[in-house]
Amino acid sequence: MRDVTTEHIHELPDSPVKTYSLAELIDMAESNNPETRVAWERARAQAASFGVARSELYPTLAAAALSQTSRDEAFLGNRFNAQAVQDFAVALDLSYTVFDFGGRRGRINAARAQLFAANFGFNDTHRNVIYQVEQSYYRLLSSMGQEDAARASLSNAETVQEAAEDRLAHGLATLPDVLEARSATAQAEYDLQSVLGAEQIAQGDLATAVGDRASLTVKVQPLDQLAIPDSISDTVQGAIDRALSQRPDLMQQVAEIQSTNARVQEARSAYYPSLSLDARPAAQSVYGLQSPYDWSHTAGLTGGLSFSLKWTIFDGAARKNILLEARANVQEAKAQAEVKRNQIADEVWTAYSNLNTALRQRQAAVALLRAASQSYDSALQSYNYGVRSLLDVTAAQRTLAQARSADVYARTQVLASFADLTFRTGDSVQSTKRSQP
Repeated sequence: MRDVTTEHIHELPDSPVKTYSLAELIDMAESNNPETRVAWERARAQAASFGVARSELYPTLAAAALSQTSRDEAFLGNRFNAQAVQDFAVALDLSYTVFDFGGRRGRINAARAQLFAANFGFNDTHRNVIYQVEQSYYRLLSSMGQEDAARASLSNAETVQEAAEDRLAHGLATLPDVLEARSATAQAEYDLQSVLGAEQIAQGDLATAVGDRASLTVKVQPLDQLAIPDSISDTVQGAIDRALSQRPDLMQQVAEIQSTNARVQEARSAYYPSLSLDARPAAQSVYGLQSPYDWSHTAGLTGGLSFSLKWTIFDGAARKNILLEARANVQEAKAQAEVKRNQIADEVWTAYSNLNTALRQRQAAVALLRAASQSYDSALQSYNYGVRSLLDVTAAQRTLAQARSADVYARTQVLASFADLTFRTGDSVQSTKRSQP
């Protein structure tokens, strides 16, 4: 038996050479992430349920072949005579519901709506998988950018330490200055190790989101090679309207309303009679032997045709309560859809606001990094000339390190916020067609 827990449709090669783009990782995840296969099989099962419901529109036909041999003693006159009877028959049984005042149609419509809901659920699973990959991807980019920033900060701290030790050797600095510089270098090394640990975790998160093993190393483009948007081309109301028209989870809720309405139709049909047809033709051949006579034979077409009219007159209010339950389910589904609409509007509003904030922070981070770089260069130069203290240099170095970190965070936050807005509006599942994983 095949072990489905280790089955992969595609597997990322564990190669240090291959560099994956975000689009490639998303494509791999849609085929490889087990969540998409779960949703696909659920949709297939619902399609089969819809087929079962539609089968009620057609008659059912059963066939049976019968053969029977009997031997006994028949009392005739004043003696018992041995007799044997051989019976062959081929019978058909055809059953068909002629009409039931919408009961079948209600069950079929409910199953069709459930199929639509399963398909929308499949699309929503893709939307969530895409979002997981995007967020993991940007977290990894952020960690890689933070590593570069931490290494640059360590290099700056080492430069300051070398300058302090050189001045100490020439009698221009004190030992506490050197110790302060060494402390700053050690802190920069500590910060670098923390960033490296976070980067390893981000690597595992991305590999898992793609649907592969967490130990896999996924090489991606550096943050510096990605274009960072600087504005939003859409209005918040346009984003909300688009989300309400295309979010698959909302469409799934609308399908649930259609399903509950169909259940009301089915429950209402129980108040009316149903007419069924049952036809049972049979071809029969019988052979008989009775001592002292010869074999005799007869054959013919037998069977029957019947109509059945069924109408429940009294059921202790069962139909009434079933109908009340079905109508209550409709109102519940409508209320849930309204809750979902409000939730979607709030999600889009929040994502849009976060994106605007990220864009403004990005502009501020650029200015901060520029100013901090100039301040550090000036402080280090002034220290080498003996007009600034080491404390001024280390303070400028720490400010520059924070500015580098803020710049990396701001850049990745813009990308992640754009991805979040795309996720909240449902745009991520509109650009490409989804297929069987």
